[in-house]
Amino acid sequence: MGGSAAVEGSSSSSKYSSGFLASALRRKSLRRSGELRTQNGEGLVRHLGVFELLLLGIGASIGAGIFVVTGTVARDAGPGVTISFVLAGAACALNALCYAELASRFPAVVGGAYLYSYTAFNELTAFLVFTQLMLDYHIGAASIARSLASYVVSLFELFPPFKGIFPSWIGHGGLEIFGGVLSINILAPILLLILTVILCYGVKESSAVNSFMTSLKVIIVILVIFAGAFKVDVSNWSPFAPNGFKAVVTGATVVFFAYVGFDAVANSAEESKKPQRDLPIGILGSLLVCGLLYVCVCLVLTGMVPYKFLGEDAPLAEAFNAKGMPYISILISIGAVAGLTTTLLVGLYVQSRLYLGLGRDGMLPLIFAKVHPTRHTPLHSQIWVGCVAGVLGGLFNVHELSHILSVGSLTGYSVVSACVVVLRWKDMTAGQISTRYISSWHEGVLCLLVVGCCGFASGLFYRFNCSAVLIFIAVLIAILVAVALHFRQNYEEPTGFSCPVVPVLPTVSIFVNIFLFAQLHEEAWIRFVVLSIISVAIYAVYGQYNAGPASSRQTVIYQQAPSLD
Repeated sequence: MGGSAAVEGSSSSSKYSSGFLASALRRKSLRRSGELRTQNGEGLVRHLGVFELLLLGIGASIGAGIFVVTGTVARDAGPGVTISFVLAGAACALNALCYAELASRFPAVVGGAYLYSYTAFNELTAFLVFTQLMLDYHIGAASIARSLASYVVSLFELFPPFKGIFPSWIGHGGLEIFGGVLSINILAPILLLILTVILCYGVKESSAVNSFMTSLKVIIVILVIFAGAFKVDVSNWSPFAPNGFKAVVTGATVVFFAYVGFDAVANSAEESKKPQRDLPIGILGSLLVCGLLYVCVCLVLTGMVPYKFLGEDAPLAEAFNAKGMPYISILISIGAVAGLTTTLLVGLYVQSRLYLGLGRDGMLPLIFAKVHPTRHTPLHSQIWVGCVAGVLGGLFNVHELSHILSVGSLTGYSVVSACVVVLRWKDMTAGQISTRYISSWHEGVLCLLVVGCCGFASGLFYRFNCSAVLIFIAVLIAILVAVALHFRQNYEEPTGFSCPVVPVLPTVSIFVNIFLFAQLHEEAWIRFVVLSIISVAIYAVYGQYNAGPASSRQTVIYQQAPSLD
């Protein structure tokens, strides 16, 4: 009896493991948008043109960071902070080129990095990418809402009747209770509620708000640049890199995250009028505009005031006050409010579309896949996203969690770069060079993993000031693996936008992303591991049974994208 029970238990365990593995390794088939069928239900509507997509990317990237981060990094890198932004922009350009190809290549539906990894790799990888990104988005939205509340209060306090009348629990910081476990902030959830209502009302209306606010902040930044240019003393640019090139590189790892947001354009594929043409323009164009504005602000800021005397909280405002131009501070405050508003608005928009994609695939409850029949917005997903951010922003001091952020972005960017390489392979099984011991596909994936490991190792060696020889060895191994990846696979050209120099450019992108990953706080690494374990558990309990073919019980309307032909 006991032996029989043990055999049955072993058989059941083996059956569950094989079922889990079969589900986890499922891939989504890549179809042309014209092949997507409509049955019942409601879908999103194509309202976004190339101009709206450009402003969407700019709105997601440029927040208060342009008024704060520049001064913080300049205190260490000096005027060389300009080079820091150039290096970070170049690193982001690698990711942007990968996003641009996939955004052009895929069916014009929501999903972004989640959809790409689901098609190139497997279901479990896609779910892990989603959860890592989503934690970044949720905490980031709550943190931005708190910052926006503080800036709104500060803007009111520029006028004498409002000076000093706002308590801390309304906007500035929060009212700490229970020994700081909770930090009450009333204005942050109110602002999130307003933006959520706008997003629920319709993409056309929310795009109009984003376009206005983004245009306003870009105009303000340009005015600030021109006003400051007349106060520049070129002698303040010497020495250009007072603490050496390493401080400039370290600064690049910090300001890299000032560019994060261009990927939001890829998540608007289903609402883009001509996604195959406009998405690459939106992704690359918004990154270029942001890079130019960042570089100009850095040059003006470090030229106006010696880098040693720059403030850390509001360096631009303090620089103009020091030059006898306090009225510019009002413009800067307005620009900061506009910048944070658009960053928060686009962040909430992207989150709801990701939830919509997972709801459609069955990896989340089907309520997330519902689209309002007249407003054509994912109402339930949008409300859920707003509620999560509202609770976090209203009750907790999420600024303290900032050191565990950016893990999701770097993870997602690395996977997207790998997706470009994998999806260029002509055939997953036939027509490729292979060995007796491992398939060509698995060999290619193994090469990509080795490149990532080399990037992490070189990042650790650099971070802890190890011998340059160790860094050289890690880089050399990555180069040799990239060469093998190039010659041992057959590649095809995509029909839409083509990322240049594949697989070299995506491989460099993976290396750089994981190098930056190694620069993050140790708690960020712990968060990555813990969240991955939790994600696998959630998938094992719910996702594997509801995703894939089982989700076909819920049908979706896709509005076909017009052909470029």
